[in-house]
Amino acid sequence: MTKQAQQTVLAAELPERGQPLAGGVFVTRYWLNGIERALILLPDELSGPWGEYGVKIEGADSYSDGEANTRAMAEAGSVIATKALDLGGHIPSCLEGQLVMAAKADGLVELREDHYHHLSTQRSAYLAYYVDFEDGWLGISGKYDECLARPVRSLPIQ
Repeated sequence: MTKQAQQTVLAAELPERGQPLAGGVFVTRYWLNGIERALILLPDELSGPWGEYGVKIEGADSYSDGEANTRAMAEAGSVIATKALDLGGHIPSCLEGQLVMAAKADGLVELREDHYHHLSTQRSAYLAYYVDFEDGWLGISGKYDECLARPVRSLPIQ
């Protein structure tokens, strides 16, 4: 069952970066599809494969829109994508993962450094992107690889 999550945030109510917001930690403001948004790192940690190796998922190759990628992954049967959506969040896209890494580099959030973290951006039928939060490397791995995922939430700013 999907948790009922906050749907928007008022600009005047945004906390400082690194402070609590909407069930997580406020990472930064950014623009997505012409809308200014607040990116929030959720406390949950998921683990598992990205999806089925050798299967290209239509709609899961956006560099910036992690929610659209995650929905496409879930529709194709990805267990970690479904879990992220059930939490009221999504697996970060490449862009969102890099914004989370910037917040870590600024000392605003803590992230595990001992495992790679899945991103929702697909590279091909066989590969998907990941981020290494130890040093910020963005790379690609087999979709069958067991990695962590730290869901985020992206709220429109009003």
